[in-house]
Amino acid sequence: MKILVCISHVPDTTSKINFTDNDTKLDYNGVQFVINPYDEFVLTRAMWFKEKQGATVTVVNVGGAETEPTLRKAMAIGADEAIRVNTNPTDAFLVAKELAEVVKNGGYDLVLTGKESVDYNGQMVPAMLSSLLNYGFVNGCIGVEIDGINATIKREIDGGEETVSSTLPMVIAGQKGIVEEKDLKIPNMRGIMMARKKPLTVVEPLGVTARTNVKLYEKPKPKESVKLVNTVDELINLLHNEAKVI
Repeated sequence: MKILVCISHVPDTTSKINFTDNDTKLDYNGVQFVINPYDEFVLTRAMWFKEKQGATVTVVNVGGAETEPTLRKAMAIGADEAIRVNTNPTDAFLVAKELAEVVKNGGYDLVLTGKESVDYNGQMVPAMLSSLLNYGFVNGCIGVEIDGINATIKREIDGGEETVSSTLPMVIAGQKGIVEEKDLKIPNMRGIMMARKKPLTVVEPLGVTARTNVKLYEKPKPKESVKLVNTVDELINLLHNEAKVI
């Protein structure tokens, strides 16, 4: 089984985000970048298929040379090889189109992605990718088993869980639950050294035209000060006479 894991290169969630050029571009100074957390969950699941079923695992990213340390980390975790599509990931359609070309050229049986990236939270790329490939698609995956070409997938739905079956090839967008947080793999020194020797292939882009453009970034408004109350009567009085919500 050939597995392709799509990796996003995203700011650490503890990073302080600022903007430049009249709030039209992100300021990357001092920002630490990591593997998108949702992608790390599906990468760990791919490692399970490698260890238990002999699958080969390739990781792919759409981005510039600055993303290669993130791909090397994914190989240190255990991926066999990496592909970088050499273009700026300006919008979801462009990314999906470039990833679809990689899938077509590589003949992958299973494509794993995180359900979204933690920087833009768009949740668009996995569905677009499956549509471009005409593959089956399951989002919000919290469990997957593969037997030959048959897949059994558990996904999260409102108020519960749903188990579905399908056949490969397909695209699965996962989240926490596909593996548990305690099972995430941390690169060891041997893995880091081996990752340096694994192939990282850079491919040139198709030249897809982005369909959306960023006009402006804006931070959330600062939280307003709060008023502490000591009794229920005082709270009711404030809600009635000051906030006028009751």
